[in-house]
Amino acid sequence: MSSGSAWLILFIAGLCEVGWAVGLKYTEGFSRLWPSVATLVAMTASVVLLGWSLKVLPLGTAYAVWTGIGAVGTAILGVFLFGESREVLRFVCIGLIVAGIVGLKLVTPGSP
Repeated sequence: MSSGSAWLILFIAGLCEVGWAVGLKYTEGFSRLWPSVATLVAMTASVVLLGWSLKVLPLGTAYAVWTGIGAVGTAILGVFLFGESREVLRFVCIGLIVAGIVGLKLVTPGSP
């Protein structure tokens, strides 16, 4: 696997993390069948894809990027789907997480 495909797989893993995190809200404590099934599928896909990306990427970088994508995506969807806070400072903090993700990508050896 090339470094470029490892990063793509990691990005998709991060999107799956967003899916399961948001999905948790819809499971209502895993009491609703189909949202629970979808959430468990997204969880599994997220972890499996993260594992595949680790064949090439450094653990610390991959894990930080994976959780960062999950945190950013979940926070943004929380605003739009669940009416969570739209304070400017919240978006500044989300921007800092994005800057950290980009920074890790830029300083990781072998990154395209």
